[in-house]
Parts: sequence; structure tokens; C-alpha cells
Amino acid sequence: MKKYNFNAGPSILPREVIEATAQACLDFNGSGLSLMEISHRAKDFQPVVDETVALFKEILNIPEGYSVIFLGGGASLEFCMIPYNFLEKKAAYLNTGVWATKAEKEAKLFGEVVEIASSKDKNFTYIPKGYEIPADADYLHITSNNTIYGTEILEDIDSPIPVIADMSSDIFSRPIDVSKYGMIYGGAQKNLSMAGVTFVIVKDELLGKVSRQIPTMLNYETHVKKGSMFNTPPVVPIYCALQNLKWIKAQGGVKEMERRAIERSELLYAEIDRNKLFVGTAEKDSRSRMNITFVLKDEYKDLEAEFLAFATSKGMVGVKGHRDVGGFRASCYNAMSLEGVKALIACMQEFEAAH
Repeated sequence: MKKYNFNAGPSILPREVIEATAQACLDFNGSGLSLMEISHRAKDFQPVVDETVALFKEILNIPEGYSVIFLGGGASLEFCMIPYNFLEKKAAYLNTGVWATKAEKEAKLFGEVVEIASSKDKNFTYIPKGYEIPADADYLHITSNNTIYGTEILEDIDSPIPVIADMSSDIFSRPIDVSKYGMIYGGAQKNLSMAGVTFVIVKDELLGKVSRQIPTMLNYETHVKKGSMFNTPPVVPIYCALQNLKWIKAQGGVKEMERRAIERSELLYAEIDRNKLFVGTAEKDSRSRMNITFVLKDEYKDLEAEFLAFATSKGMVGVKGHRDVGGFRASCYNAMSLEGVKALIACMQEFEAAH
């Protein structure tokens, strides 16, 4: 039976990316050594980092004056590194979910934080609008896609201050105007690579401006100056990212990724809205293309375990919703096929017919 991977992260990767990475773990570049055991300073590995950075810049059309670096620690470490490096007087945060809340909490350890808007009042089912960005803040932090609640910011924000965006779960799913951001970061284990590496795209002129001393490993300048090689980088995840970036480019780049994301999400949302058993949890104008969340209608709530078991029996993997929302979540990252979405829809229709 074919399996369709709807896990929220670590999540689906293109099969050829998995196979290329697995082969390198057996024999890297015909060296007779595994990618897992070579030195990160080996002459064969530096070109991997260089090409990964170059593809990042090419695919996202990153302008001059920005650096791309690879770190450990996950996006959660960035929650403290960001205020450590950029918060001098005050920072503004847009609160759209669990990860935005966590980022805001860390920033409060370093200075004044202004929450300019929040959707907590409705369990983060919408993206706030009409908020005011304080021009005297050092930066505005946003979380562009909310994996738990299924909401997404689908446009680049015009801001009088640098925008710092956590794009862990929607990077490379649409074209973005990088020049509108001071920094973009994220864990790689959704649309970029396997778990274990964090990407950072940072505007160079913003670095080194705060008055506080920053520990060496938590200073972005350290890693920019050393080209992600200050300490041993996550070698295998970076290689995996390179293979995935090659795949994205070969498929037609971020414009094609966006076209597919729209096609997949519109198809699945149409079924959720049509089906007599299910209802979407996010407000329609805030719906995510990456993480599609839905629940059973109140009168059918007692069928939740039954539908989950049914979908699992049909090869749907990872469709159980997060505990904060309940119900179901279909994560449709770049590598998810239209066939997979149609298979899930067929499950929903068959279950509806049976009840």
C-alpha cells in the first residue's frame, strides 16, 4: 500500500533527494568515505556549502548585501539570538500562534517588547489586520506560517522598520521580496531539508549595532565571517538541503512551487467546505497553503478516532491534528504530490458516504 506523508515536520521530502543523500552517506563523491564521517573542512565539502548558498540566493532572488548561513539549534535558538543581536531599545512582535508566542517570550529577556496584534482571542484562527507598526522599534518579528493553527501570511509586509520572519514552514513555497526583510530564518525540516540545520538570511548592515556584548556562538557576525564554518556545521542536513534546492530549481523554482501549493490547497479546502462531516478551523482569508487544519462538525465529533483509523488504513500518514486544535491536519509541503491530496480527499468522501 502506498503511503502519503502529511506529517507537519520532520516531513515529506522528494524521493530523489532522499536517495541522493542516502547514497552520499554510503559513499561521498566516490571518496570511499561516508558523508557522515568526512571532515567539514575537507576540500570536497566546501563546494557543497558554497553551492547551497548560491542556490539559496538564486532561487529566492536574494539581493546584494545579504548573507546566508547555516546553524544548529533549530528555529527555537533563533528566538533568543534575534533579540540578542538586534534588540537595543524595543522590539515589535505579531502574535499568531505558539511559535510566535515563544519567540516573543524570549525577546522579553532582552528588552521592551510590544505585541502589536494577536489572534489569541480566537485560538489563533486568523491573521490580524489593521495593526500599527511602531516606527521607533528596532524590528518587527512575524511568523509567516503557523503549522499548528493552519494560518499563513501570504504577502510581504511593508514596514518602516526591519522585518524578521520565521519562515520555517513556508520558505521556498512562494516568491518573496527579500529586500523587505532584515532577516528570514527557519528550521529546515519542512520545505528545505531533513531536521538538524537552521537557515538564516540576514541583511549584513544590521549586524553589530547593539551595545551589549554577545557570546561568540550566539553572534550572527561570527557565523557570517566564517561562512557557517566557525564550528562543525550539520554536514548531512546541509547536503540534503543542496539536493532539495536542486530539485526545486529543476521543477521550475518558487513560482512553480507556489502554483502547486495553490492547486493542492484549493482542492483540499474545497472538499472540506463541501463535505457534510468536516469543517475548516482557520478563517477563510487566513488559510495556510502548507498546513490545512480541519475537524469533524460537532454532531460527528464521536467519529474522530474512527476517521483517523480509517485514513491511516488507507495510507494517510500524520493527519492527526495538533492537541491545541484537535481534529486533523494535512501538511502539504513542496514535495507533497497532487496524487496524495486526491487520495486524502477520496478517504474523506468514502468516510462521508459510510456515515
